[in-house]
Amino acid sequence: MSLKILLIEDEIKIAEFVIPDLIQCEYTVNHIMDGAEGLAAILEGDYDLVLLDVMLPNIDGFTILEKVRQSGNNIPIIFLTAKADLPDRLQGFERGADDYLAKPFFVEELIARIKAIASRKNNVVADEVTIGGLTINKISNRAEWVGTSAILSQREFSLIEYLMRSPNYIFSRKQILKHVWGISFNPETNVVDVYIQRIRKKLNRKNTNNLPFPIETVRGVGYTFRLEHE
Repeated sequence: MSLKILLIEDEIKIAEFVIPDLIQCEYTVNHIMDGAEGLAAILEGDYDLVLLDVMLPNIDGFTILEKVRQSGNNIPIIFLTAKADLPDRLQGFERGADDYLAKPFFVEELIARIKAIASRKNNVVADEVTIGGLTINKISNRAEWVGTSAILSQREFSLIEYLMRSPNYIFSRKQILKHVWGISFNPETNVVDVYIQRIRKKLNRKNTNNLPFPIETVRGVGYTFRLEHE
């Protein structure tokens, strides 16, 4: 699978460590060392995936990610960073990262994660599901509800798909974090709540009849994909 990858990394040794193996996988790699230049390159829309450091000249990786997602660009982004503490990882996920790999790392693991994200993005098997008036499509990562259609990020899509699998079942934030982000529960994080709000904002724009959004907050517990009872 040929991918065009943008590596935004100011450590030459890391770039020299990663790039040869990516090229060996037949990926095309462009390396940029400056945060501002990297952000501009992402927004030009000529890449399939971004490998992003956090500590960068001019603009840090968290700010880059935030600006990219605010622009509506859902390109897959994997953080490569020495900031490996759980609060840093959660901050990355809150802002829309697809994955987070702490330095030092094995390049084989990086390639495995790239392939996993690429395979989800390029799934050739049609898979469209409609439950409770909400439709999701695995090929396009598109969701539709009451007249609004929106492209979801991979994390947003995984979250909504997870809840839709078991309508009316109440999932705790701990369960959602474990399944969607693959991280242990931290009672101080609000990453799940941030993503739910983001999904609602994307899909609830044309709800002129004030229909209740199917993802419902269960106070003190978590979330459920609510279906109307007969």
